[in-house]
Amino acid sequence: MNEILTALLDAVQSVDPVTRTLVAGLAIMLETSVLVGLVVPGDTIVIVAGTAVDGVGEAAILIAAVLVGALVGETIGFLLGRWLGPRIRASRLGRMIGEKNWIKAEAYLQRRGGVAIFLSRFLPVLHSLVPLTVGMSGYAYRRFLLWTLPACLVWSVAYVSVAAAAAEGYRELSDSLHSAAYVFVGVIVGFLVLVYILKRVIAWREARHLVVEEGTDADRVED
Repeated sequence: MNEILTALLDAVQSVDPVTRTLVAGLAIMLETSVLVGLVVPGDTIVIVAGTAVDGVGEAAILIAAVLVGALVGETIGFLLGRWLGPRIRASRLGRMIGEKNWIKAEAYLQRRGGVAIFLSRFLPVLHSLVPLTVGMSGYAYRRFLLWTLPACLVWSVAYVSVAAAAAEGYRELSDSLHSAAYVFVGVIVGFLVLVYILKRVIAWREARHLVVEEGTDADRVED
């Protein structure tokens, strides 16, 4: 098992660092862009890239690239909402998302304001719809950025740091511990399970703000 994992990690590390970093940034940009995020596995690509970093410097550069990619993706969603929001919502893709999800995103933003922008980064479907909805709402881009930046930073640091630490730990143990590969897999799987649990907890705690009541229509967005 160690031999297989070592070969895989070496193959990833053999890719030019600039290429790895650009691919990770592009992947997360697509993952956070409106609707595209429903099909692009940005999380997986960032984890793979994170296992190949060599030292704190490369890790910091990768985190910065992923952060910028996430912010660009969020900005694309915001601008599309500002310029083409109603058309996208009425399009075939918009109908595939479902009117219920659009209404839910609007209600969540109206009830929670900036908090919804921050937390939506960790909620399925909403992480693609909320930036678009924010753009449609007339919410100022500067205020949108102030809420989405820390969420994207937390996400970027967590994923890159865990992947890099797991890979570094494996390389240090692989020569002396036959089960080092299983430790590596356990760390990654444990992290993903923890992320899943945290997302479920956030979804559970925010569920009451996502309920759409017939006949209600909030008129403003709270900070």
